[in-house]
Amino acid sequence: MIHIELWGTTPAPQGSKTPWGTEANPNTMPWREAIAAQAAAVMEAAGAQTIMKGPMGIKIVYYFPRVGSHFRSNGDLKPNAPLLKDSKPDLDKLDRAIGDALSKLVYRDDAQIASKHVTKQYGDRPGVVIDVYPL
Repeated sequence: MIHIELWGTTPAPQGSKTPWGTEANPNTMPWREAIAAQAAAVMEAAGAQTIMKGPMGIKIVYYFPRVGSHFRSNGDLKPNAPLLKDSKPDLDKLDRAIGDALSKLVYRDDAQIASKHVTKQYGDRPGVVIDVYPL
């Protein structure tokens, strides 16, 4: 299993392309590059000599900063503040950025992902936690 954590950066979706073939969202490339750099560091630290082959499972938890309405006037979190984020960005667009960032680093191609569990939630700091494992 490969465990990747990246903190301090808000997850960015990978959506549409411009007519020139670049990402429409200017935050996508820096996000993917940060994920790829962290994945490369994890693979090196784990002594992984080759990328994973065969079907993969992936678990991803995206963390987003809480909004002001989640807090009381004294700064305490309201008891009814939601844990799960039900607004943009879309999960499938977030996953697309992760899948592409890890291709050729952790696995050969993101088409190897045969099982996926993904959560989008609020947290104390923005970031992502990713576990990739062979099935």
